[in-house]
Amino acid sequence: MIQAVVFDVGECLVDESREYGTWADWLGVPRHTFSAMFGAVIARGLDYRETFQVFAPGFDLTQQREERAAVGRPETFGEEELYPDARPTLAKLGGDGLWVGIAGNQTVRAGGILRSLGLPCDMVATSDDWGVAKPDPGFFRCVVEAAPCEAGEVLYVGDRLDNDIMPAAAAGLRTALIRRGPWGIIQQDDPDADRVPTMRIDSLAELPGRIAAFNAEAR
Repeated sequence: MIQAVVFDVGECLVDESREYGTWADWLGVPRHTFSAMFGAVIARGLDYRETFQVFAPGFDLTQQREERAAVGRPETFGEEELYPDARPTLAKLGGDGLWVGIAGNQTVRAGGILRSLGLPCDMVATSDDWGVAKPDPGFFRCVVEAAPCEAGEVLYVGDRLDNDIMPAAAAGLRTALIRRGPWGIIQQDDPDADRVPTMRIDSLAELPGRIAAFNAEAR
């Protein structure tokens, strides 16, 4: 049975349109052009960070984050970037007696913002907190160690096959693939999108019912 649900952040709980739009502004590139190249990079199966190299060869994302912060233009998000189904779903799952966590490839700063939002969950953790990032198996070991149950009783919810679903499944977790955001749409017809996840969803609001049905069958 599923006893814990852990959510990815970007394009699962948080709409990252604003974030990538501000990166386009920082690079001095039209947002539409940056977005088109971002999608092309993902469609080719490359690391999304290659997008920055197209416009600024040698671009160092960590360094540039620091430079943005230094001039008062740090990466940021807030309540308005949360997908509408995020907060209600977290609350509903917790109310159903499930342990709820948030864990994604995020900076310490992003982790602080998530905690400041007062989301109804039992844990907020980032790759920077743990010192290991997806798709490294160590990230998912940290997820399991944090949850109050075994790996097979944890459902990891994410939008990416490559970074979220496949490595989580390989680590023994249950998985839910949400169809939204650049990766969710571009990868939606990949055969693994049907084969690997425990469930596929179009909205987080589907999760409470899907989990209840899964657990009922497992009893």
